[in-house]
Amino acid sequence: MDLATVLTYISFTFFLVITPGATTAVVIRNTLERGFRGGVSTAAGAAIANMTHATAAGLGLTIVLQRFPAVLFGVRIAGAVYLGWLGVVSLVRARRAEGSLVQKVENGQTRTSRSAFLDGLVVNLLNPPILTFYLLMPTFLPPNPAAWMFATLAAVHVTMAFTCHVAWSLLFERLRHALAQPGALRALDAGAGVALLLLAARVLVA
Repeated sequence: MDLATVLTYISFTFFLVITPGATTAVVIRNTLERGFRGGVSTAAGAAIANMTHATAAGLGLTIVLQRFPAVLFGVRIAGAVYLGWLGVVSLVRARRAEGSLVQKVENGQTRTSRSAFLDGLVVNLLNPPILTFYLLMPTFLPPNPAAWMFATLAAVHVTMAFTCHVAWSLLFERLRHALAQPGALRALDAGAGVALLLLAARVLVA
């Protein structure tokens, strides 16, 4: 790999990871609901999913997606359904919300870090843009590349994405305490629910 190709890949990956999408929305949602630990747990789950995609691509399993588009279509539908479900849960919770967000976190009334981790894992495993990214990754490699080249590019993406998601968690952890007044949780969950439903619809029509 020449330097120009490496820099192009890094730039491409940077703009991909900083563009808010389904994973970012879930990281923010879980940070605001469960605090910084919830956001980082979600980011960790997303990172494991990214490593899973990278491993599958390295083993050549992404060829299945190229030869059988119905598989990718199925993944897209499953991802949209999961995002839609998260959106509906947020809207239902917004309707029933009582008390402030920070009080609920401090009293342990939100879900665990384990469930936040699973949110990040499932959302990213079923995230069509991530699948597409790893389908495109070989275009940055020379013919018959060494295994370490692909592993290096994958590691750059996983690291950049995780760092970006942790940064979102830090930012919204700060904002979380500004939403301690009564009614904030309801407004937050309603906004998150609408955003997730819109993302689900975008995945369906993509």
